[in-house]
Amino acid sequence: MSAFTEKTVQKNYIYRGKIVNLRCDDAELPDGRPCKREIVEHPGGACVLCVRDGNVALVRQFRYAYGEELLEIPAGKLERGEDPMLAAMRELREETGLCARSLRPLTVFYPTPGYSDEKIYLYEAVDVSEGDGQHLDVDEFLRVEYYPVDEAIAMIGRGEIRDGKTIAALLLYQLNY
Repeated sequence: MSAFTEKTVQKNYIYRGKIVNLRCDDAELPDGRPCKREIVEHPGGACVLCVRDGNVALVRQFRYAYGEELLEIPAGKLERGEDPMLAAMRELREETGLCARSLRPLTVFYPTPGYSDEKIYLYEAVDVSEGDGQHLDVDEFLRVEYYPVDEAIAMIGRGEIRDGKTIAALLLYQLNY
């Protein structure tokens, strides 16, 4: 056990929802003092970077929590116990109408480690082809847009792409190619 490890004394659920659960746990610091830890439980997400002929597929959609439209790579919430790679394939097909022969794992990252247990699984689409069109959820409204990778990278620098998973995906892509 690390000298920095905190111990959970009791998990106290405040809210259990469709997407997240909220806890305010009683915990113990490494030196034995008691503390509280507010945690958002989230089943995690899967996303896929899809680059075809030098252009990255991004989806533009309104994000209620921010009150604005964002450009993002295709992504979605995992169902409990769902294989992240299968979820990423599904989201690529549903949101863009594109199909990948396979996916290459890029990384797993923790978007908000200060208060959430969410993990996001990031993949790169391999051998992409046209599918049979978008299959959006009934409450999903988005538009697919294509940008040259270099332009998308520049858009990060100008603050036009602010979504964390999309920034991570594009920068990892830039490092690898």
